[in-house]
Amino acid sequence: MYDYLIVGSGLYGSVCARELTDAGKKVLVIDKRDHIAGNVYTKKIEGINVHIYGAHIFHTNNTKVWEYVQKFATFNRFTNSPVANYNGELYSLPFNMYTFNKMWGVVTPEEAFAKIEEQKKAAGITEPKNLEEQAISLVGTDIYEKLIKGYTKKQWGRPCSQLPSFIIKRLPVRFTFDNNYFNALYQGIPVGGYTKMVEKMLEGIELKLSVNYFDNREYWNTAAKKIIFTGPIDEFFSYELGNLEYRSVRFQTEILEKQNFQGNAAVNYTDADTPWTRIIEHKWFEFGKDEHGNELPKTVISKEYSSEWKPGDEPYYPVNDEKNGKLYQQYLAKALKEENVIFGGRLGEYKYYDMDQVIALALQKVTELVEQ
Repeated sequence: MYDYLIVGSGLYGSVCARELTDAGKKVLVIDKRDHIAGNVYTKKIEGINVHIYGAHIFHTNNTKVWEYVQKFATFNRFTNSPVANYNGELYSLPFNMYTFNKMWGVVTPEEAFAKIEEQKKAAGITEPKNLEEQAISLVGTDIYEKLIKGYTKKQWGRPCSQLPSFIIKRLPVRFTFDNNYFNALYQGIPVGGYTKMVEKMLEGIELKLSVNYFDNREYWNTAAKKIIFTGPIDEFFSYELGNLEYRSVRFQTEILEKQNFQGNAAVNYTDADTPWTRIIEHKWFEFGKDEHGNELPKTVISKEYSSEWKPGDEPYYPVNDEKNGKLYQQYLAKALKEENVIFGGRLGEYKYYDMDQVIALALQKVTELVEQ
């Protein structure tokens, strides 16, 4: 008999496992995949730590979380500065003075602000009702048409006019020459990759991989006093109220016999006709060098294709619109009645979380559990 069975070895599950074990609890972690670390899993290919499930850049303003992850990894000084490619025209992301200068030839923040206000006024937007109107309010019509419209439709599978405005509010807009996308107090990539970091978190903890909780849930329900479940909340309840919707992502990864493909970790393809949303060149997360500082002769790229989720696909991004929000609340009501099951993480709580938020929530949950 274990004190806790943790279903899933992603960040939420691994942090809970570490902290509960250190608090004297007997813990077992199981994962349906054949590897640890969930979607932050990195695999070494040609000496490069490849982000198998998409790019993950750690960033936080939470000093407690930053000090916590430092126990398990040394972080490099990587700064996320993506580039937008619109039919061969290259623009800086986040939207900043470099973007405005390339788009309109403006030189001062005052000129850029005036241009955006002029386009916002021409569009007649006062209270933005959807993502399209919110985007035009933030950056004007030209930038919306070239750098947001096509990319967002590919990413979410819906026109911007049908998406809620809050999605775009996360996007930084700056009237400075600052290319740092996150602008967080702390940021970087774990030296040696995320898998190495999570391995250290799970050191000395019993772990079973390639084990699906749902294949034998009656047995697993009796294996521990409590369960921490980090999978999809609707799957836990056998989809009995219907499926929650997600966006999924497919990755086409290639090894290239060249040292440098695009010169940047991330390039977004913002036109509607290019089928992929972006290309990641993984070596640039670690400045093109291995752990010993040697230049890497080859490169690995991943093209990302966004798609509607269906059962069997990996769920990536919750579709947090009104319809899915109501359905999640129904599942949450059922979850609250499960006295011995804790639901956590992006899938367990059906919410888009950054990595630091997941870690903070796991630390908070363990504190609550230990104090009970």
